[in-house]
Amino acid sequence: MTQLPALRAKPIAPEIAALAEAYRRANGPLMRLLNRLGNTVERQMAMLPVAVRPEIDRVIVAALMAAHGLAGLAEDGPDLGRGGAMAAALATGAAGGAGGIVTAMAELPVTITVFLHAIRREAIAAGYDPQEPGIRAACLEVFASGTPLHGDDGVNTAFLSARMTLSTPAIQKLIATIAPRLAAAMGQKLALQAVPVIGAVTGAALNAAYLNYYRELARIRFALMRLAESGGGETVVAAFTRAAGVPLVSRA
Repeated sequence: MTQLPALRAKPIAPEIAALAEAYRRANGPLMRLLNRLGNTVERQMAMLPVAVRPEIDRVIVAALMAAHGLAGLAEDGPDLGRGGAMAAALATGAAGGAGGIVTAMAELPVTITVFLHAIRREAIAAGYDPQEPGIRAACLEVFASGTPLHGDDGVNTAFLSARMTLSTPAIQKLIATIAPRLAAAMGQKLALQAVPVIGAVTGAALNAAYLNYYRELARIRFALMRLAESGGGETVVAAFTRAAGVPLVSRA
């Protein structure tokens, strides 16, 4: 396998360095603040009604299945740009937090669709067709790349994959793999926006931060996929993980 020194001789090395720096910055100021409030979040999670916790998992799975189709339909309409996605994220977060846990739960499917649509736009910007089965899978897998409130624990060894044939069973299996990580992030979001009225401000801020996080991870992912086409997947992943200072991990 070609090692990093050989990669440095190629013009993709500066891109790798820039993407690694972007990866380290993906957790912005709000996320870093929330990380410091980790114990408070844990207590808030414990205050969620017991019946709500398994419901979060169910809603996340249903939302991912629905968003998988709806985000694609949105691409047939006008491109509202990055500002349009942000406006939608702010609006849904504010609406979800306005009425406490009930409206926050109802907001989740809409918010996840907004996020996935933004992720798919990053695939398009990188020159990929988000309707292709492998790219559709890659878009969904961005949600498993890391949890915004805790950062990532490494780079998935399948980070550059675009290989999955998305039959219905394959979609269901992929979503079942992604759902627990997304449910953890969304559960913490629900806990933080569960107080009516105050939750509207929190929900809008969290949605903005989450959108930026997932959109940046998508941009990095698809840029790395492009580099892997010429530099080789294993070489690019090894170079990126070294530059970003994160380990390689394997997830089923």
